Amino acid sequence: MNLEEKINADIKAAMLAKESAKLEALRAIKSAILLLKTSPDGTAADAELKALQKMVKQRRETAGIYTAQNRNDLAEVELFQASVIEQYLPQQLSGEALEAEVKKLLSELGFSSPADMGKAIGAINKALAGKADGKGIADAVKKLLQ
Repeated sequence: MNLEEKINADIKAAMLAKESAKLEALRAIKSAILLLKTSPDGTAADAELKALQKMVKQRRETAGIYTAQNRNDLAEVELFQASVIEQYLPQQLSGEALEAEVKKLLSELGFSSPADMGKAIGAINKALAGKADGKGIADAVKKLLQ
């Protein structure tokens, strides 16, 4: 079952269970998938993965802004939607696991100096697509190459 079929099934289940908050997040995912169908990227698995990661990142950033403005009611909605969207992403690497994986990839790819940082971040982002966010990868590479 591909992502679109899974989302459609989950939308039906959320409608039957009258889970309006979850339904809103699921509809946002479906909207992103429909937009991908008309884009040049199409609905390739990596394009869907990037779209979902972007949605989670946007919601977390928005929740941070709401929290800074003492609008915790709105921040909770954004964080709930982010948690629903994350269910459709692969399991994310923890800090220690990410650092170990980055260290292994750096040695395999032959990056060892700070001058290689840009190339290393790009290559590792591709290798760990969906398993970690770009900021975490960049931080780990910077730490290990200095």
